[in-house]
Formats: sequence, C-alpha cells, structure tokens
Amino acid sequence: MAGISPDTGVMDRVKEAVRPGPGEATAGPGQPLPAAGEPARRTPSALLAVLDRPLTSYYLILGITTLLLGLGLVMVLSTSSVQQLDQGGSPYSGFQHQLIGVALGLPCMWLAARCAPTVFRAAAYPLMFIAVLGLLLTPVIGTYSGGATREIVFGPVAFQASELAKLAFLLWGADLLARKEKLAQLDDWRLLLIPLLPGAGILCMLVMLGDDLGTTFVLLLIFLALLWVVGTPLRLYLGMLGLIGLALLLLIVVARYRLGRLTSFFGPQGSPTGAQMQSIQGKWAVGSGGWFGVGLGASRQKWGWVPDDTTDFIFAIIGEELGLIGTLCVSLLYGGLAFAGLRVARRAQDTFSRLAAAGATVWIVGQAIVNIGAVIGLIPITGVPLPLVSSGLSNLVVTMVTLGMLMSFAKREPGAAQALAEAGPGPVRRALSWLGLDRRRE
Repeated sequence: MAGISPDTGVMDRVKEAVRPGPGEATAGPGQPLPAAGEPARRTPSALLAVLDRPLTSYYLILGITTLLLGLGLVMVLSTSSVQQLDQGGSPYSGFQHQLIGVALGLPCMWLAARCAPTVFRAAAYPLMFIAVLGLLLTPVIGTYSGGATREIVFGPVAFQASELAKLAFLLWGADLLARKEKLAQLDDWRLLLIPLLPGAGILCMLVMLGDDLGTTFVLLLIFLALLWVVGTPLRLYLGMLGLIGLALLLLIVVARYRLGRLTSFFGPQGSPTGAQMQSIQGKWAVGSGGWFGVGLGASRQKWGWVPDDTTDFIFAIIGEELGLIGTLCVSLLYGGLAFAGLRVARRAQDTFSRLAAAGATVWIVGQAIVNIGAVIGLIPITGVPLPLVSSGLSNLVVTMVTLGMLMSFAKREPGAAQALAEAGPGPVRRALSWLGLDRRRE
C-alpha cells in the first residue's frame, strides 16, 4: 500500500479537509468541540482583543456620550417638571431647553469629530480671545442669578463664558506646550511656565469675578494635567500643587459662605432644613433609593427638598430614582470615558493631540468625580455640574464639542484609518465590523 507523503499531495488535502472554516471554533487540549449549530463562545481573550482594536476609543466615546445624553434628558425632565409646575409653567419647559442644547451640540460634535488637529490649534487663540472678552463683559452686561453674575443672556439663550474658557484654555495650553517642545524649551522651568502660568492665573481671576470657584478648580485641573503630560519635573510639579492649594485656600477663606461650607463639612451635622440642607438632603436622597431606586419620576426629595436638583445635585435624584445599581452604572460610564480618553492620549501621534486629549479627559472625568463626591459627602460642595447630565446649555454644548475633538483624535490612532476604510460607509456597518459581526465581506 502506498504511503502518504507530502509529495503525493494527499496530506495537503487532508489538512484542508479538517481545517475549520470561518467562524468555526477549534478545541484546545482537553476541550470539547461545540455541538453542531451551537455558536462558539467568546473567551475573555476575545473580549480583550475587541478592546485593543484601533477604533475602540472612538466607539467607546460615542456610545458613552449617547448614553449620558439620554440619561440627562430623562433626569432633567424628571427634576425640572416639579419646579415648573410649582411656578405655574409647563412641566416640559426644562426638558425642552435641555433638548435644544442637545440639538445644538450634536452637529457641533459631529463637525468637531471630522476636524483635523490643525483646526483645533488654529482655533485656540480666537477662542481664548472670545472667552476673555466674554468674562470681561459678564460683570457689566450679565444677568444676576443665584447670588452671582455668571451669564450673558441673548434672547432665550444664556451664555456662560466661563464654560468656553475651559475649552479655550485647554487648546491654548496644549498648542503652547507643543510649540515649546518643538523648540526644545521645556527644560527651562521659566520657559515652561511662562506664559502658561500667567494665562491660567488671569483666566481664574476673571472667572472669580463671577464668584465661580467650581470652574476655577476645573481650570486648575486642566493646568495640572498639561504639566503632568508634558513631563514637568517632580519638584516643580509639587511646587505648583502647593501654590494652587494655597490659592484655593485663600479663595475659600475670603468668602464667608465658602468658609462655612468647609467648616460644616468637617464639623458635626446640623439641621436638615438649615444651612446644611443641600448636603444632608442630597445624601438622604441617594440613600433612600436602595438597590434599584423608587422608579423614574417617583422621587420625593425633588419636591423642594434638594436645592439645585437639576444642576449640581442631579446625581442625588439619580440615586433615589435608579438606586445603587443606577449610580454604579453612571460611575462606570465615566470610568469608561476615562479609559477611552487616556487611551487616545497614549496612542496620539503628535504632542498637541496627546496634551489636548489628556487635558480634556481630566477635565470631564474630574468634574464628574468632584460632582459625585460632593453629592455623597466625600468632599465639600463646589458647585460644578455633572457633565452631559446636568441642566445647562453652555456646559452641555462645550462638553459635546470637546468629546467630538476626542473622537477626531481617536480616528487618527494607528490603524484607525485602515479600519474605517475596510469597514465601508455607514456608522452601523462600521460598528458591526468593529464588533466582528459584519459577515458581508466574507
């Protein structure tokens, strides 16, 4: 009987016959093959492989942004309807205002996602000029509300220049440090900090004209993020931390109500209807939600017990209506946004994109951490909104533009352009291709 050898070609035909086809699972040593018709199970390594694909950051940012926007619309409708009914207005007016913000932000985010990094660099100085001009005009022609003048009203639209200042400072600072790196000027601490440090100081002082310590804190977070990513020496960085801590302490001490918030945070709990009402009632709202919440729209604390429940303390109503599971899901969404944003920064091909992506991630996720921490009593109340969820047109639109910028950088990661070209046209087709579910090309 003739033996089987590679020369006969039979061995090749045997290997081809037993080779698994597309989508068929193979069994390792000691592992049974799946039954006929049974889909192959995805292993943890396969799921990790999905996270390592070129467009992972892009789809994570897009998906998380969509989920948070939807949650924000639902929660603004739930919280604002009570206040509007109490004032004799339409229960849907707050929701309609937030919907206008989403309608304005979506095309801006789409446009930002299609822009190249050079466009953002070119827009840095014009945006900085507009932000400074707006901050200067706010005390003069702004509208007094909530104990401070922070908004300029144009008909039905209120504009907060302090929100634009965050994006403007981020782009300006990233462009400035990228230019200095190209000129090899980052080794000298004077050239590193000037004019970045004076620019941050001037913006913070202009923002404090509107008595907005929360936005000032976020600007300082962006400043520290830029210094960290650009590789500032540790001694200099620690010195900047000490200087910023001292400046924040002075800003707290000079205002009696801010000093009262700090002392009440470290002191014994007061009356739930007194000066600590917001903090106490907010924690009660979160705690009363239990595991799964009392149900959407069924909150009791939003009926005048939690101040600013549509803006700074909307997370308290999320905890009451959606419970611990809902708050954990929201926290995980911001965690996913942090992962995606830092992944974009790590894989960025140029210094500007790396600095801007890291600064934007620290700004948005850091603001969320500060907001959630203040609601559950981990830090003193600072008065910053929950990104994409809290009511507020200026904050919503600026945040969406910033996330669009992150998506633009994500589409320029290594291998992302090739993945987009292979996926073909259409967002659904591209998403299915990224998940490995598009079989039309096989």
